[in-house]
Amino acid sequence: MEHRGLDAYGYFEREGSLGQVQSEFREVVAAARERTGEAYGRRLHSAYLYGSVPRGTALPGRSGLDLLLVLHHAPSHDDRDTAEVLARGIDADFEQIDGVGVLLHDKEAVLSEEERFDLGWFLACLCTPLLGADLAEHLPRYRPDSLLARETNGDLAALLPLWRTSLREASDPAEYRRLSRLFARHLVRTGFTLVMPRWGGWTSDLTESAEVFGIYYPERAAQMRAAAAVALDPALDPAVDPADPAVPRGYVEDLGPWLADEYTARHGTKTRRRPRQPGATSSAR
Repeated sequence: MEHRGLDAYGYFEREGSLGQVQSEFREVVAAARERTGEAYGRRLHSAYLYGSVPRGTALPGRSGLDLLLVLHHAPSHDDRDTAEVLARGIDADFEQIDGVGVLLHDKEAVLSEEERFDLGWFLACLCTPLLGADLAEHLPRYRPDSLLARETNGDLAALLPLWRTSLREASDPAEYRRLSRLFARHLVRTGFTLVMPRWGGWTSDLTESAEVFGIYYPERAAQMRAAAAVALDPALDPAVDPADPAVPRGYVEDLGPWLADEYTARHGTKTRRRPRQPGATSSAR
């Protein structure tokens, strides 16, 4: 398995670029740039793409478009409403994408000391500049070390009670399916960053993430591979039905607690953050 994502000095290479956007998605990206600028005007500091579209791995009709928008000031309720309208409009107008996600933050938060190894790393290493001045120029270079592992995904233990509450409140197959994919994606990401410092590389590919994890935890490898299949496409593993409540229940009662304990033992717990603005979303990992 080839290590990738780092330069010759062991620092992260920035993932994705506008040049990697496939032809099927170029008009979507152009529209996102234009509409974002029109929607936020001078309130916007900069906009970024992340995910499969700038990596050049998006699947027409199945992949979503993911945007990070950084404002000059803390997002207001109106700013978040604008983001929802923007996302719905782009999604409705372009059949080659399946959903639009918008993360909304402010410049001060992105550049803050407390977010340097979470939101700052996310922007500098996983986001592709789309509009405005690139804030990565004000951030350090990053290595796949234990500090980064702790600050990106060292909060799983705190998330599990929230996941259990969501699962208790779910009542239909569609909701169980949504939670299964949400939990599975987060667990695969967390499983990878658990072993990332030992592996000495980076990948955003969920299948590869599960395989890398399995090198170090063979006794849990099958579970993580199955979780990656659920996160990517439930049809990849016909033996697993994500609409079955037993699937997300297994994540919150078995794989999740084990992973949280192992993560804390190896990397510690994520630094406590100041309260976010109401409705704000943490970085997607």
